[in-house]
Parts: sequence; C-alpha cells; structure tokens
Amino acid sequence: MKKIIISAILFIAVINMNYAQETKVEFKPSGKVTGTIFFNYHRDMTEDALQKSAFELDRSYFGYAYAFSDKFSAKITLDVGNDNVSAFTYYLKAAQLDYKAASWAKLSVGMIGLNQFSDQEKFWGYRYIYKSFQDQHSFGSGADLGFNAELSLHKTLKMNLFALNGEGYKKVQDLYGKYKIGGNLVYTPTDKIILKAYYAEQDSKKLVGTAVVENPTVSNLAFFAGYNMKTFRIGGEYNIMNNGKKYSDAAEDHDLSGFSFYTTYVINKKVELFARYDKLESNKVGTASTNWNNSKDGSAILAGIQFTPVKGVNSSLNYRSWNYELASNENTSMLYLNLEFKF
Repeated sequence: MKKIIISAILFIAVINMNYAQETKVEFKPSGKVTGTIFFNYHRDMTEDALQKSAFELDRSYFGYAYAFSDKFSAKITLDVGNDNVSAFTYYLKAAQLDYKAASWAKLSVGMIGLNQFSDQEKFWGYRYIYKSFQDQHSFGSGADLGFNAELSLHKTLKMNLFALNGEGYKKVQDLYGKYKIGGNLVYTPTDKIILKAYYAEQDSKKLVGTAVVENPTVSNLAFFAGYNMKTFRIGGEYNIMNNGKKYSDAAEDHDLSGFSFYTTYVINKKVELFARYDKLESNKVGTASTNWNNSKDGSAILAGIQFTPVKGVNSSLNYRSWNYELASNENTSMLYLNLEFKF
C-alpha cells in the first residue's frame, strides 16, 4: 500500500511539474504612458469675492511605467500645476525603482509615492474634486526622496516602513540633513472594512547665524476607518500634527488636528452622490488667548454628484463651503464643475 501511495504522489508531482513548465509564459519587458488631467469651472458665491468665476486647469500628471522583469519595475511621473509663481510649473512627482523581493515584500527607492494618505484618498474617491484632509492642510506630502518597504504580514494585514528626506517632492534635501521615519499599518478583516493607523516623526534643523541648531521634532499620528458596500461607503479619519505649522515647518507647541467624514451612494455604474465634512483646529500657544491658526481654522462642507460617461472620464457638479472659526473672516461659498480624464 505504501508503494502505491508513494507512486501516486510522484506521478501527480511529475504531472504538475510538466503542466507548470508548459503553461509558464515567458516574461516580456514592457511599458506604458500614463496621464491624468484635472479641469474645473467654478463660481464663487462669496459676497465680497474679487474673482467671481474662472476656468482652471488644476493639475496634470504625465508618466511612464516600465517592467524590466517580474521582480523589477520603475516609473516616472511629472506633476504640472499652478504653484502661485508660474501658471504651469512641473515637478518630478515620482522616479522610483520597485523590487518585488517576495510575494509578501516589495521594496521601493528613489522619489517614491507615499502611503500617508493614499488609502484615505482612494476611499474618498474624488481627488480631482478635493484633496484628502492631510494633503489639503499640509500634514504630509504625496511623495518624497527615500526608501520604502511594503510588507504583507497576513492576508488581512499589511505594513509599510519608510525613511525619507522629509521635504516632499517639491524641494531637494536641505543643507542640514532633515529626515523622516515612520510607517502605516492597514487591517482589512473583510473586503468591506478597512482600518489604518499611521505614525511618523520628522527631524528638523535650522540655521541661526552660522550655527545649525535643532528644531522640535514634527510628529504625525492618524487613524482611518472605512466601510464599503457595492452601493454605499462611509469613512472617517482623525489626524494630529504636533510641533509643526506644516509637515516641513517645525514650530514648538504649534499643533494642528482635525477630522474628516465622507460618504458615497452609488446610484448606478455611471452616477454617484457624495458628501463630506472636515473640521480643522489648532491650539493656544503659551499665554495666547486665541489659537495660533485661528485665521484658517474652521470646517468644510462638500456635496455633489459625479457622472462617469465612459471609463477614464469623470465629471462632477458640486457645492463646497468653508466656515471660519474667526468671526471676522468671511465664510466662503463655491459652486464647481470638475472634470477628470486619464489614460
């Protein structure tokens, strides 16, 4: 009996090896060009608005991705947009090499795309309309120079760890050697639920006279949860930044925090309804009687409809407002027609 069992196992193994050899497809290096364009027309309904309406080409991304093998791939992306200096200025958004070391591990180096708010942005789903909370309020950058390791710890749990310059993709490394380290932990117990925690610390230095001195360490802590069904999704996030006016601008005891809630109802494959509420607030520093960022603190309301006529083209009619905490600031009220097309 043992001989029969062993013979059967060997027979099955030989068949599987032959089948694998016959069905294995030889890898062929290949690449593709990519592009994404954000366009809008908006009407400013704020009472004292100077510019009542305008057409804008918000941002354009152009790139090329190439796979050298099933282990190595690379991509380069240019970010073209308005930086308040020139109507159209381009930056190198990505220039990274990826190495799939194993089925559970991927390493990336260069100007790499970051995961600080990528999951939230993907869940929100309308980046061409409005940035995710952390991106909108400069809690972090979408890309930076450095190293990233993405690890699948379990089919429901993944983690990434990074070491970066810390300036973002629009600035090169400064003369004083800043650095940023941190990581994400993402748990997806089912295909409907996503939970995420993020933490990072950013060393900071500045020049005082001829001496380089330490600035306070800027830290970021964020939590995100989302529930996604076929026709309905709802998500929320809470974000804290300590000792920073923005991720790259350290300031002792200057903290920012806030939350964002968003929801979408899918009517059909082409039409969706969405809404979002954001709240941003800062703290009082020392003996100050008001919050240090009170001229910008406030809450946003955004709601609209998206229409997707064909794959790769999205359009939206939406309303958004910003209500300031500072009573002397005039609240804003805007109506937007947004368009995204990508290839």
